[in-house]
Amino acid sequence: MRFRLLADQVVVITGASSGIGLLTAQKAAAAGAKVLLVARNELELTVAVQDIRARGGTADFAVADVGIADQVEQAAARAMALHGRIDTWINNAGVAIYAPLEQTPHDEHQRLFQTNYFGVVHGSVAALPHLRRSGGALITVGSIAGDLPSPLLGAYTAAKHAVKGYINSLRIELEAAGDPVSVTLIKPAGMDTPIGQHAANHQGYEALIPPPVYDPALTVDAILDAAQYPRREITVGGVGRAEVLVAAHFPRLMGRLAPFLIPLLTDRSRAPTPGNTLFHSQDAGRVRSGTEHGRPFSLYTAAARHRGWLAGAVAVTAAAALGIAVSRNRGSALGLKPSGRSRSRGRSSPDKRVRSG
Repeated sequence: MRFRLLADQVVVITGASSGIGLLTAQKAAAAGAKVLLVARNELELTVAVQDIRARGGTADFAVADVGIADQVEQAAARAMALHGRIDTWINNAGVAIYAPLEQTPHDEHQRLFQTNYFGVVHGSVAALPHLRRSGGALITVGSIAGDLPSPLLGAYTAAKHAVKGYINSLRIELEAAGDPVSVTLIKPAGMDTPIGQHAANHQGYEALIPPPVYDPALTVDAILDAAQYPRREITVGGVGRAEVLVAAHFPRLMGRLAPFLIPLLTDRSRAPTPGNTLFHSQDAGRVRSGTEHGRPFSLYTAAARHRGWLAGAVAVTAAAALGIAVSRNRGSALGLKPSGRSRSRGRSSPDKRVRSG
């Protein structure tokens, strides 16, 4: 498959009013692409498009809830009406819930799946007829949560597992049909975006995800790379990749460590940010959380993007190092109740981490 250069592409991005989606639109437009931003918040979309145009880019928007198939189809139709084609479609919209699964309200659980899973289904189905015409890229922003279990983020994790299954199955169906569409799954580790602050939070404290936190520009670079060169899957963040490998080889250990992980997901010194966007978009327009300084580089991700032997070497080395650390601490961790020392050690980072999965 050969794609157009980014400067010659028409790119549609869902969840484009904040976070990774907004930054992707900004960077794609700066590279010369014609971008269509899709989200629920018309005001924030208007501001984002005006900003891109002021910088010399070409941008328009479509107001749509990705959980409603007809609205997503209308967004695709708008891109076709404006530019006559779609070269890259990026499924990015997502929401989160912080709550134990048993205590997660059913309406919220269903709403999360409507956005995070069916939003991907609706976007893919709307995009594929247009991408087939001259070849193109279907890119979905998943998460390493699609490879891992997680306490308190169980609904989010379940949806990301479902997204991974859908995208991987869709890819082989398109390959079997000989369709000229590249299907890519981007799996970020924790990113410094507002999604944690926008989550439905039932914990009574500010939402946290343990460090390290990465700058969302790393994910955006991986997305735009996949828009130009066929990629099956890219994990963003070497530590995240190592966590996935350890979870795959030590599955029972995750359950044993859950009592130690749960305290790291909230900051008991702060009340939750009142920015729940599960049902209604609000407080959008920001790329980053405003409280973090994400790591700007990942050696593993840089290697993976270029498909070099270094990616495998980095992954194996990181997993081995993490596996050794886990093995050394396994005897003290298994079967023990979390102690004050364990909590303090887990939260010894100088700044609290609030970020997206």
